[in-house]
Amino acid sequence: MKIVSWNCNGAFRNKFEFILDLNADIYIIQECENPRETSHKNYQKWAENYIWIGDSKNKGLGIFAKKEFKLKKLNWSNKFKDHSVKYFLPCSVNNEFELLAVWTHRNNSPNFGYIGQFWKYFQVNKKNFKTILLAGDFNSNSIWDEWDRWWNHSDVVKDLQELRIESLYHKFTNEKQGFESKPTLFFQKKIDRPYHIDYFFGSDFFQKKLKFIEIGNPEKWLSKSDHMPIFCEFN
Repeated sequence: MKIVSWNCNGAFRNKFEFILDLNADIYIIQECENPRETSHKNYQKWAENYIWIGDSKNKGLGIFAKKEFKLKKLNWSNKFKDHSVKYFLPCSVNNEFELLAVWTHRNNSPNFGYIGQFWKYFQVNKKNFKTILLAGDFNSNSIWDEWDRWWNHSDVVKDLQELRIESLYHKFTNEKQGFESKPTLFFQKKIDRPYHIDYFFGSDFFQKKLKFIEIGNPEKWLSKSDHMPIFCEFN
């Protein structure tokens, strides 16, 4: 099984054909349009099997799968006290495992933007984190940890590790958080501003079955998006 995660930087209707040669079984796409509300017929036809969330029909978070895969959206909480967090899209795949698509936002929060949004979501849903794969744009790295904050990137990684959920890139490459050799983002498409902010996290099940994990080459992808796709294959 091959799974791809990519922040397409918008206008996915004009870019989806560019990823077809990856031949993935499941695509997790950030900043994509809702296929149901687009006039792009080829995009609609390709997106026959999908689930999607977003505040705008033009830019949201989607999971797209080959037709032989059954996607079922799960009703996990996105509430933390009186505030909603975004964007998190949980689903079951063939009733065999849970997939959580992630695209974190600042969400107008003065204190809990980006990785703080995920930290909140994790607090109310950690009971569901069992045979699970998390993938997407977390907008976070341990290089931005702050000494007086209890929900830093490193804290979240540690919390996930307590449930035996690991970053598959770091597991596969044996690199440390914050010392990644391959970036997933080139800020404002500038090659001299590289960051690693997109991830796959997986439970034991996925760690044992991981065949490889790769990050796209900017020479191929930077013309399409400031983010590079990440693709995983599992035995």
